[in-house]
Amino acid sequence: MGLIHIYTGDGKGKSTAALGLALRAAGRKKQVVIAQFLKGGDTGELYTLAHIPNITLMRNSRDYGFFHTLDDADKQAVYRENTQNLLTACELAQKGQCDMLILDEIWPAYNLRAVDTQAMERLLAEKKTAPELVLTGRDAPASFIEKADYVTNMQCAKHPFTRGIAAREGIEY
Repeated sequence: MGLIHIYTGDGKGKSTAALGLALRAAGRKKQVVIAQFLKGGDTGELYTLAHIPNITLMRNSRDYGFFHTLDDADKQAVYRENTQNLLTACELAQKGQCDMLILDEIWPAYNLRAVDTQAMERLLAEKKTAPELVLTGRDAPASFIEKADYVTNMQCAKHPFTRGIAAREGIEY
């Protein structure tokens, strides 16, 4: 039986927790599909995930930057890429081609309307059993939290960013 996990909140570790589950599942020979939303830049996990044959990763073709700073053409491009990745991930799940589906940073994409929100709503409405579904990002909508089996709210108690320390390679990306 596939359950629904949500990692949300303003604290660090949502994507990291989801990737930890991916490693655990892959170690048990399960097929894992990860779709990352609003991400296209170089991150450390890309190098490791590329060496794990039963993990499939989909993400934006490039780093577009923060969605709220984009012009209309780039916002449309991000929407198209995010929606295509969501639909492809859903299709793989529906065909039984993955045991775990991770939608990383889906909530910001959903809340910003940077992905087809109806497709996301259908995914949860039609979910019966497999796969295990892992959803990450700040501000998970209450309607989705109600449907989830696990909900973890990451809270930021302290972060070096507030002291002017920028994101560090291998730690934040």
